[in-house]
Amino acid sequence: MRLNLIDKPALGEPLAGGVSSDIWRVEGPKGPVCAKRALEKLKVAADWRAPVERSIYEARWLSRVSTALPGAAPKMLGQDEATGVIALEWLAPEHHPVWKAELLDGRISPKFAAEVGRRLALIHSLTALSKDPSVETDFPTDSIFHAIRLEPYLVALCSVWPKLANQLEFLVNRTASTKRCLVHGDVSPKNILVGPLGPVFIDAECAWAGDPAFDLAFCLNHLLLKCIARPDKFEALGKSFEELSASYLQGVDWEPRKELEMRAATLLPALLLARVDGKSPAEYVKKPEDKARIRNFASLMINTPNQSLFAIWATWLETHLLA
Repeated sequence: MRLNLIDKPALGEPLAGGVSSDIWRVEGPKGPVCAKRALEKLKVAADWRAPVERSIYEARWLSRVSTALPGAAPKMLGQDEATGVIALEWLAPEHHPVWKAELLDGRISPKFAAEVGRRLALIHSLTALSKDPSVETDFPTDSIFHAIRLEPYLVALCSVWPKLANQLEFLVNRTASTKRCLVHGDVSPKNILVGPLGPVFIDAECAWAGDPAFDLAFCLNHLLLKCIARPDKFEALGKSFEELSASYLQGVDWEPRKELEMRAATLLPALLLARVDGKSPAEYVKKPEDKARIRNFASLMINTPNQSLFAIWATWLETHLLA
């Protein structure tokens, strides 16, 4: 599908954001649109590369989610598969602030976190492979997910933490072989907008027919990390962690909830460690003592896995009180 949205030269400006795409605000005849193009080499210090055809599957994710749950994702206006460009409706920042910025600025709403969990579970439910087997056919992205998620986050840790290599390899293999739902793959606060009608999920470049526990753990991991950036908001962040977890788990209807929670809880500490020693370190975790705290907590949790998300938060709280 060609774009054909603009028939003459148009003004545009690059936007700041993630590391995996060029993103522009382009003035169209009916107003601004958002145009994005996937990059082969991501904008990080490490040599991190990913197939650019992931934009094809991001467009498919947007199409499915916008149809299944209107308002939970931006509307796709067009796609040029040859260049990897996707055009999306423009969501004005003044009405759709980025959740990451809200959290870092101390505007923390456990109620909004609960809605993130509810909507994420609903997306997973509506796209469960047991309900719609075509999801797996439409998203043959195992190699892309490995290149952009499993390798830079978990596989890369094995060389840094050889004593944890067996546990990390188990998590990689279990995640890669678990096929349940359509997974976003990058459910981070930087990819969630605080819209007037609730959370809006963007940047589904890692879309994959796989393990929904990855999405849950990936998002909760960021709430743990924000405690490092905003220790003064520890209580509100903890409430957000609990509300998001509870709301999500309540919506799980495609498999036993305990099984999904177990996978998320055992994956979460490894993802936390990856934000210090993987290929995409969290930019706001800078102090040596903060990095040491994360390493100590995460390595302990990996060595003594816990099957409860709420128990992980309780242990994280203990480390905060002892710090």
